[in-house]
Amino acid sequence: MTVRLALAVGEGGLTLPETGPLAVFHPRASADLSVLPRDRALLIQPFRPDYDALAAAGWAVDSQLPQDMRCAAALVFLPRAKRQAQALIARAAACCDGLVVVDGAKTDGADSLWREVRKRVPVLGSLSKAHGRLFWFQADEGAFADWVEPAAQGVEGFVTAPGVFSADGVDPASRLLVESLPPHLGAHLADLGAGWGYLSTHLLRDDRLKTLEVVEADRIALNCAERNITDPRARFHWADATGFKPDQPLDAVVMNPPFHTDRNADPGLGQAFILAAARMLAPRGQLWLVANRHLPYETTLAQVFAEHQEVAGDSRFKILHAVRPVRLRA
Repeated sequence: MTVRLALAVGEGGLTLPETGPLAVFHPRASADLSVLPRDRALLIQPFRPDYDALAAAGWAVDSQLPQDMRCAAALVFLPRAKRQAQALIARAAACCDGLVVVDGAKTDGADSLWREVRKRVPVLGSLSKAHGRLFWFQADEGAFADWVEPAAQGVEGFVTAPGVFSADGVDPASRLLVESLPPHLGAHLADLGAGWGYLSTHLLRDDRLKTLEVVEADRIALNCAERNITDPRARFHWADATGFKPDQPLDAVVMNPPFHTDRNADPGLGQAFILAAARMLAPRGQLWLVANRHLPYETTLAQVFAEHQEVAGDSRFKILHAVRPVRLRA
């Protein structure tokens, strides 16, 4: 994260209130928050790895803004999804009695949002630095009423939300995986990185299934999954899948693992999901995953499973199946 906030406060003309709570929406763990008072700032972060890192650093953190909270100022760190960014700005303007500060990378639409906000309210200051922009304005709830997040949005009968993975349609890779799975995978399963619950919903169609661990790091996506899935066999976990530990060894893990947390691809994320799955599985357990064809997961599978193969796919995606995890020495 850049130092735009520190520069704006230090020499850019931005003055934060000396009293009253501050709401800080979606800061990453790498954000430079050094100018904020720890005793008055509440960080709103629904992504579990960042939530845990910020809490460990001593910040007060919540996954969502407490109902009816009023704040003296609000800061919004822009997410990638424009609709989610607009909703966060609207939420900040609604809860705030003072300034709303918006910071983001230009690749995440910071300049575009700055231009849109200027059409609605006077922008009191702006700083362009380090491939991004920070700007601030006096809160005006009515100016952003049309940006308020809808109570729910739907995809093929499922509830989704702005900013979650595959919010506007079923992910084609997940659909391909569903089409490739056998009807029965075992009694105890997990869906790692479950999102809003598309794969889990399919797995729960098996009457022989006893428990399904629905694991998702994005609290917003997991909220959707909890609305989409009412089957009591599903157990929901707001957790980083790479560190999740089930109560018992699993018969199978199914997943469409992420391969980026920003705009830069990181195959290491998917590889970490594979390692985590191997640790969760029973000795004869199996892993089913879908991945973009270019991602180099086969090497990792060979390290932690006795057998693996590509069982289906197309020009964009591959379905990989691995069995019998190998217990590596620590």
